[in-house]
Parts: sequence; C-alpha cells; structure tokens
Amino acid sequence: MSVLIGILITFLVVVLILWLVQRLPVEARVRQIIQIVVIIIGIIALLKYLAVF
Repeated sequence: MSVLIGILITFLVVVLILWLVQRLPVEARVRQIIQIVVIIIGIIALLKYLAVF
C-alpha cells in the first residue's frame, strides 16, 4: 500500500511542477526543455518505486 501512495504522490508532484512550468514567463523552447527534464525525472522516480533501479 505504501508503494501505491508513493507512486500517487510522485505523480501529483510531477503534474504540479508541469503546471507551474506552464505559468513561467519564459520562451516556449526553454519551457519545453524544462518539461522534458521534469517528465524524465518523474519517470525515474516512479521506476524507483517499482524497484526497477
């Protein structure tokens, strides 16, 4: 059950960060790079919860 809660919290944090990045007053290219980095970090965190790493 704790794994499920950890996955849910990680997913919510990634979604919140992506929403905040959308609101930043930066160029579209920089925003896209930040979004990709956040998504990759989120996927790695989720894989850690699933004991892949």
